[in-house]
Amino acid sequence: MSTDAMRPLSSTPSGSTARLGASLHIKGEISGNEDLHIDGSVEGLVQLEDRKLTVGASAKLTADVVAREVVVYGTVKGNLRARDRIEIKKDGSVVGDLTTARIMIEDGAYFKGSIEIDRTGASSSDHDLDKPAYTRAATSSTLATPTHASVTKTSS
Repeated sequence: MSTDAMRPLSSTPSGSTARLGASLHIKGEISGNEDLHIDGSVEGLVQLEDRKLTVGASAKLTADVVAREVVVYGTVKGNLRARDRIEIKKDGSVVGDLTTARIMIEDGAYFKGSIEIDRTGASSSDHDLDKPAYTRAATSSTLATPTHASVTKTSS
């Protein structure tokens, strides 16, 4: 038996990362309370509210995703919502809308869709520091307005 199969993955403090292998194909909903690394294909919904989803290089997702953090090395067709951050790595591809507090798209990645920066978790004093002094006197209703951007990035 391979020792790799027995070695725990420890990308989280508790060491609880589940893996969906490259030969697995799932249609339906995945939900859970541990980090997940997908190398296979998924159609449907992936819901890991407080956990990290990693879409491996060989993965193909046709799914909407809700997680704390999403890292894409493979292909995703669907909307991504991450409370903390979304990363699209250099060989990653995402076609869909992104909603997150932080975003990173590496050079060479493919992205087609819209980005909404959602800072609802930040306090209003944080919003004040992000704005120039002359706009800090604005009403609080403008502070709750999320930032919208439409981006299409393709590799050459």
